[in-house]
Amino acid sequence: MPYLTTASEIHSLIAEYTKAKTLWIDTEVADYKSRKPRLSLIQILDNPQDMSGDSVYILDVLDQTDIIDNFVEKIMVNSAIEKVFHNASFDLKFLGNKRAKNITCTLEMAKSIPYYLLSLPNYQLKTLATKLCQFNNIDKQEQSSDWGRRPLTEEQIEYAYLDCIYLAQVHWRLLKLQANISHEPATEDLQILGERYTQLEQQRKLLTSECEHLQERIKNAMQVQNISETDYCKLTSYERKSVKVKFIELAKLVQNQEIDLDFPITLTEKIQKDLGENLEQLAVDIDKTTAWRLTAKTQESDVDQE
Repeated sequence: MPYLTTASEIHSLIAEYTKAKTLWIDTEVADYKSRKPRLSLIQILDNPQDMSGDSVYILDVLDQTDIIDNFVEKIMVNSAIEKVFHNASFDLKFLGNKRAKNITCTLEMAKSIPYYLLSLPNYQLKTLATKLCQFNNIDKQEQSSDWGRRPLTEEQIEYAYLDCIYLAQVHWRLLKLQANISHEPATEDLQILGERYTQLEQQRKLLTSECEHLQERIKNAMQVQNISETDYCKLTSYERKSVKVKFIELAKLVQNQEIDLDFPITLTEKIQKDLGENLEQLAVDIDKTTAWRLTAKTQESDVDQE
């Protein structure tokens, strides 16, 4: 895990990275809770197979705007290089913002995978690394340490380089999951899909019915027993407030006060029916869309029911 602190070393490494196809990148930020956070470190890995950390370079860029600008121009804006981050929107605040090209975010990748394939309590890098890659005892204590102080501690440096390793391994696992759920509609086996869908739809109906029934029982019991929280549930109340007015009253107010409420309203089927032929006197815009709804057919038994 080479830790580079001099401008010449860092500029030289940046020049080498311009030849890379993919880079796994993380950052550490000083004063991140203040109004003026400062980029402290840029950690980079170009060999995801290296688990030793020897391929992770840590660039000390604290208050080195020239180095950061060079990194943005040579790496971040370079569309030929894929840059992989976790929660990329945070890192990009310091590394080119919308100018950055060819960005992959493992947070967004994880969110795009159906929950039944990736059931996690959250999408933090630590959680993904633990569940997907079986990394254990991940310590995130240094994440909130003082990244503006120098020299950095050995614990901070170790934390910085490990995040790149976690990131690369999580990215690889997510790519495999994405490949497994990528299907070509033209060649899908509708028989197999239909059978599985029908089976799950029936299970879903049963589970939904039971959950709704249990929910009502628990809610009623907690209200009667005056209990607001148990080990499994929390009961809260809230008020719904709807402000309604007769349309004719609103029209009078708009006309008398010259209030600008010139916006389209949706005419329900009932309103259209009430208007009748008067509807033809209105300049209406009609938006037509095609919606598709899939329903499971009821599977009838081959044996006649008596």
